Amino acid sequence: MVTFFEASLDTISVHHVGNQALNELYSLSDRPITLKDDIIPNLLMQYFLKPFEKANEVYHLTHSSGDLSLNELHHFATQVFDDKEKFHEASEQIAKHLFKVANHPNIKGGELYVVYFNQVQIEGNPLDAIGIFKSENKETYLKVYPDTGGFQVDYEQDAININKLDKGVLIFNIEKENGYKVVVVDKTNGGQDAAIYWKDQFLQLKIRNDSFNQTSNTLGIYKNFVTQKLDDEFEMSKADKIDLLNRSMKYFKEKDTFDMDEFTGEVIGNEKAIESFKNFKSQYEQEFDTPIADTFEISDNAVKKQARVYKSVLKLDKNFHIYIHGDNKLIEKGFDDDKHMNYYKVYFKEEA
Repeated sequence: MVTFFEASLDTISVHHVGNQALNELYSLSDRPITLKDDIIPNLLMQYFLKPFEKANEVYHLTHSSGDLSLNELHHFATQVFDDKEKFHEASEQIAKHLFKVANHPNIKGGELYVVYFNQVQIEGNPLDAIGIFKSENKETYLKVYPDTGGFQVDYEQDAININKLDKGVLIFNIEKENGYKVVVVDKTNGGQDAAIYWKDQFLQLKIRNDSFNQTSNTLGIYKNFVTQKLDDEFEMSKADKIDLLNRSMKYFKEKDTFDMDEFTGEVIGNEKAIESFKNFKSQYEQEFDTPIADTFEISDNAVKKQARVYKSVLKLDKNFHIYIHGDNKLIEKGFDDDKHMNYYKVYFKEEA
C-alpha cells in the first residue's frame, strides 16, 4: 500500500525525548541536520520507510471532542504542509508533545526523527508526507576491517539496527479535513499500558472505515463469534466450528461483494444463530464506535491477512493434529468405552 521507489528525503530534524516519569528530560536540536553524502539518506530511507510496505491499515488523526484543530499532530502537520519554513519549529513542538504524553515508567527514551518526504506513494498516489519516528532499542555491532597483514575487530555500542524500526508514523498531505491519511508502525514494548501511548495518546488515531477494514473487521467479528460466543447458546464440536470458519473464508474468497443476508444464509444457515451473530456484530459496532455496512466491497488483501489467523486445525492432545479444509460430514466424533477416550473417525478415498 505504501511504496517509496520515487520518494526522496527532503529535510530531517533529530531530537531526544526522555521519560518525565523517570525524571528524564528532552533535548532539542537547533536546526535540521545536514546529510553530507548519498549513502546516509538511502540508509535512512530504508530505516524509516521500508516497514510501511506491509502496512495495510489506514488511519485518520482525530480528537475526542470532534474538533480536529485540537489534535496536536494535525495542527503541526498543517503548519508544515502550509509553510515548509516552519518545519523545524514544528518538529520541536512535536518532540515536546511526545515528552508530555510519554509518562509511563516503562516507556523508553530515545531519539525522535521528524522527516519531510517528497513523492511517497500511498494507494498509488504520490504525495508529500511528514514522518515521525522514534528509536528506543539499541544494539551492539561488531566491525571487522583490514589491518596490516590481516584484520582487526572492533565494536560499536548503542547503535541502531536500520532493519528494526521501533515506532513510526507517516502523515500524508491529503484529506486534511478528515484528519489526513495516516499509516503507523508500533513495535510495542513495556506492556500494554506503555504501548497505547503512541497510537492513542500521541497521535490520537481512528482507523479508516474503508473496504479493507470493513472486510477485516467482519471476518474478525465472525471468528470471535464462532470461537467465543456460540458455546453459550449451542452445543457444537470443534470440528463443526472449524467448518463454519472454513465456509466463511470460502465465501469471502469467492465473492466480490459482501451481503449480510446472503452471508448469514449461506454460511450460518440456522435462524437463531444468524440473529445471535447480528446482535454480536451490533455490540462490537457500539463498543468500538465502528459501524460496518451490511453491504460492502470485499478487500482481497484483508481476506489474505485474516486467512493467516483463521485456524482449520483440530488439535488432539499432543499426539495428532487434524487439518480440516472441506466437508465436515467426513469426520465423526465418538467415545470408546473400553479405552475411555474420545475418538474421531475420518473418511477418505486415497492417501496423498
